Amino acid sequence: MELNIPKHIAIIMDGNGRWAKKRGMPRTAGHKQGAENIRKIAIACNELGVQALTCYAFSTENWKRPESEVEYLCKLPKLFFHRYLEELRKNNIKVTFLGELDRFPKETRNVIETAVEKTKDNTGLILCLAVNYGSRREIMLAAQQYASTCLEQGNVVDLDEDMFASYLMTNGMPEVDLMIRTSGELRISNFLLWQLAYAEFIFTPIAWPDFTKEELVKAIEEYTLRHRRFGGL
Repeated sequence: MELNIPKHIAIIMDGNGRWAKKRGMPRTAGHKQGAENIRKIAIACNELGVQALTCYAFSTENWKRPESEVEYLCKLPKLFFHRYLEELRKNNIKVTFLGELDRFPKETRNVIETAVEKTKDNTGLILCLAVNYGSRREIMLAAQQYASTCLEQGNVVDLDEDMFASYLMTNGMPEVDLMIRTSGELRISNFLLWQLAYAEFIFTPIAWPDFTKEELVKAIEEYTLRHRRFGGL
């Protein structure tokens, strides 16, 4: 089968904690393994010709988790980029992010911003990490920016979908073609609500740490078989 490669794949990386618990390990071990899997799937996407991969790494709701787990999640970017940034850079992968970094510790912010800066000229896959990200807040912030534009110009600025999308954090990225959620949950959990309007959804029971390149290809094969009508016939 000739694959129809999605331009933009979005992944809700679910099941890290349950993966670890099943193996008698702390939840943090699952998060560590899940972070390492980002590197594998990013390189696989780059090899397949995917233009952008957005991974839901830390939501605005994740702050509700136990303090020890939140502290570990805040440390993960440093662990991840210390180990893999050079490999990502050599593979021509460009790191970006969605979300608001200001709530993270300064060290975490610096690590993410350094990764963005060091890979900004790369022309391969865009690896976008959604951190402290929530789609409802993203849309609210976009509406506030539009209102500010109107106030600055002293009149109501004509607004269409393309213009509104330019206020979103994904501005400049391709439309999301395929959304994958791992670990068997059947919801999108405040992730890219605007951007997923016409994406194809695939839900797999496989936990994120066990989601391999082979599983990615299977998802793309299923995507290839689907007929996307965008409301038409």
